[in-house]
Amino acid sequence: MAKKEAKTKDTNKDVNEVKAVKIPLRLLEKYKAEIIGKMMEKFAYSNVMQVPKLVKIVVNTGVGEAATDSKAIDSAVKDIETITGQKAQIRVARKSISNFKLREGMKIGAKVTLRGKNMYEFMDRLISVALPRVRDFRGIPDKSFDGRGNYTLGVKEQIMFPEIDVEKINKIIGMDVTFVTTAKTDNEAYELLLAFGLPFKKKQD
Repeated sequence: MAKKEAKTKDTNKDVNEVKAVKIPLRLLEKYKAEIIGKMMEKFAYSNVMQVPKLVKIVVNTGVGEAATDSKAIDSAVKDIETITGQKAQIRVARKSISNFKLREGMKIGAKVTLRGKNMYEFMDRLISVALPRVRDFRGIPDKSFDGRGNYTLGVKEQIMFPEIDVEKINKIIGMDVTFVTTAKTDNEAYELLLAFGLPFKKKQD
């Protein structure tokens, strides 16, 4: 019995050691090692603190069927949490709209705000795994910048993410993925996200 207990303790110790291992954040290391230098050269910043950086990524989904199907919102929340690995924040209607059978306070969507480690890991998975799975993928549009250095990517189907089991989903849902940066112009934000590896469509000459 004593030997069995000792073996269990050693196993738990190994598991804890594995969990404690720091997982390299490839894109964060790339930012420090490559992107900062490239951005300073391209835009002639006088100080490294002027170099734009990624602040957060907001993943947002709306559920139009929520007004007539209460389970629709639960399914969407589950999917967005599976994709991001983080608990979602429920979005509710701010006012009632009778034509759409919408009542104030009704659950209509969900969003997740990613920062730090989770933000870089999600971006890496999006670029390296999810987008290449899109059929006939030819790059993402560069027209969705907001004039303040932020970019929103529209995702039509959550099944582009390998974390989603197609056989277990109730409905195909879309979502918006917004990259919030400290860039002062859309051009700076574009170059920053391009350097990270976002596959923008090639600009026409």
